[in-house]
This record gives sequence, C-alpha cells and structure tokens, in this order.
Amino acid sequence: MKIIPFEESYRDDLIFMILQAKDALGRKPGLNEDLLDIKLNYFDKGGRFWIAIDENDRVIGSIGYVKVDGTNEAFIHRLFVKFAKKRKGIGTALLMVAEECMKNNGITVSKVHLGTPKADWYESYSFYLKHGYLEYEERYMRKLL
Repeated sequence: MKIIPFEESYRDDLIFMILQAKDALGRKPGLNEDLLDIKLNYFDKGGRFWIAIDENDRVIGSIGYVKVDGTNEAFIHRLFVKFAKKRKGIGTALLMVAEECMKNNGITVSKVHLGTPKADWYESYSFYLKHGYLEYEERYMRKLL
C-alpha cells in the first residue's frame, strides 16, 4: 500500500470505493458532490487530498482536508478505507499524512464533523478518539496539532 496525492485518473475508482465503503457501513450510498472535482473542492481551497492505493493500483482509502477561511483550523473530509482492508493501519496512515501536512502548512487545529445518531457512527467516533480527537460539541471532534 502507498499513499499518494490525489490524481484525476483515480477519480472514478475513488468514488466507487467510497460508495462501497458506505454500503458496507450500512449507510445509504450517495455521491458526495465534492468528489466530482477534487481540485476545485480541495486544492483550490487551500486543502489537500490523498488516496491509498494497493499493489494492483486500486484505491483502497482516502482522506482530504479543507482549511477554514481566516483561521488556523481545517476540517478532515472523506476518510474512508475499503471494507476488506480495514483494521490494517490504512486509516491511521492516511490520518497521519493529513495531520503532518496540516502542521507543515500552519494549521494547528484539525476538526471532523460526524453523523448521528452516535451509535450508527460508533466506528468513526472511536477511531478519532483513539487518535487524540475530543468531542467539543455534538457531531464535532477536534485535535490540537
């Protein structure tokens, strides 16, 4: 597995992986419009986006962040790992890459917006808690970098 900055040639595979990951989590798979144009929705807004690819050059994970205008904060978006590849450190590796990039770009607070009810999003809440994020209001967690 390797983590690379997003390249347009992986767009459809990325979208397919995320739809499958949502389905495996029991969520209604729906297309997130931001994925149709990663450059516009992430890079052009001062953010970044990465994908994890396997030995067959297939997308098995993703993460992005967007800086909050006028602040030293950023929101993490689209942290997904292909269901069959979970619990192998891919999500942690993606999060570490994103957090390191944030720090290197003057971002000192990483935030994430999660869904409700909390019981349906247990995996996400526990993942972020394990990585030092704390809930600061309902559905929101943050970590000082």
